[in-house]
Amino acid sequence: MVIGGGIVGLATGWQAQRRRLGLGVTVLEKEPALGQHQTGRNSGVIHTGVYYRPGSLKAKNCTEGRTALIEFCREHRIAHEICGKVIVAVDDRERPRLHDLHERAQANGVPCDRIGPERLAEIEPSASGVEALWVPGAGIVDYAAVVRTLAEAITSAGGEIRTSTKVIGLQEEAGRVVVRTDRGELTADRVVNCAGVHSDRVAKLAGARPPARIVPFRGEYFALVEGAPRLCRNLIYPVPDPAFPFLGVHFTRRIDGTVDAGPNAVLAFGREGYAKLQIDLRDLASTLTYPGFLRLALRYWRTGAGEMWRSVHKGAFVRALRRLVPALQPEHLAPAPSGIRAQAIRPDGGLVDDFLIEQSPRILHVCNAPSPAATASLKIGETLAQRLWEPAPGRAGP
Repeated sequence: MVIGGGIVGLATGWQAQRRRLGLGVTVLEKEPALGQHQTGRNSGVIHTGVYYRPGSLKAKNCTEGRTALIEFCREHRIAHEICGKVIVAVDDRERPRLHDLHERAQANGVPCDRIGPERLAEIEPSASGVEALWVPGAGIVDYAAVVRTLAEAITSAGGEIRTSTKVIGLQEEAGRVVVRTDRGELTADRVVNCAGVHSDRVAKLAGARPPARIVPFRGEYFALVEGAPRLCRNLIYPVPDPAFPFLGVHFTRRIDGTVDAGPNAVLAFGREGYAKLQIDLRDLASTLTYPGFLRLALRYWRTGAGEMWRSVHKGAFVRALRRLVPALQPEHLAPAPSGIRAQAIRPDGGLVDDFLIEQSPRILHVCNAPSPAATASLKIGETLAQRLWEPAPGRAGP
């Protein structure tokens, strides 16, 4: 049984069916439809593995997951495009970080080249910088279509998908897991918790003690309006700050041809707080009383203040985007839907910078699966499906 009908949950269910033919798989999703949160609100990018620490689960799963995702899209005729992206150093101060990123990409086996302003102008005429990294393998995809296809594959193989079904209790017993939902009690041989922004809470329902807590960050976007100049051909990214887990505002062409600009990263007042003034008092209290968040906020207060200023002041958001594309004007942008990133934070204020998977004899908890989880979903699902029948570390097998 899989808890969570996002792309990672569905990929896990599908891979479990492929691994064990005839296996009965049930996916539980609390929303009326699948992929309504992180999956349905991400940027639609196929990542390559440029950013991630060599040897990490992110790096390994992104590289192999990208290949699997592209093959899956080709097989099922899902709209996608390998268009490439540029990561732009806007001044000389950013060159060392760009060079470090190039070395990391090479260590991860990602084909890319450092290019000068002339080549940058050929690829992205509106972008401006002293140097850039050209990553030809990056792409864009319709993740909603991937979700639909995975769901169809699961049900076609005899699996079941139950929407509008919220898990309210989990208990491991001899030979099974009892799953209590708001629509009745179910049992399963194995369970995978892929509940995204609620994954730590679902883990606690089972008596697990995750080493980190989920804190929600809202990513706010603008979109280029119809009739605006074609300021972005494909994907234009900044050089990221290695001390901060977010990539910074950038330009992303979607598979339908529209262009998004953003996101920033501000504390959300609810785990599903997509609007600025959308507040969930339980979630907010959980965040503001968590020592890990308070330590993180103290450490990055200046960066956080800048993100919050861009949230309330469009001009500041535009100025940040103009570092990459100087010709951008405020009238070129209109508000676009926001997303929520589920970021796991340790009690000491440290950010969990990799996928975090906790295991008991019959339950796997995916307690941190930020970007590139969508790109890597098929590989993550394969890994989880394999681990389901392996003994939990330090414990006897079932």
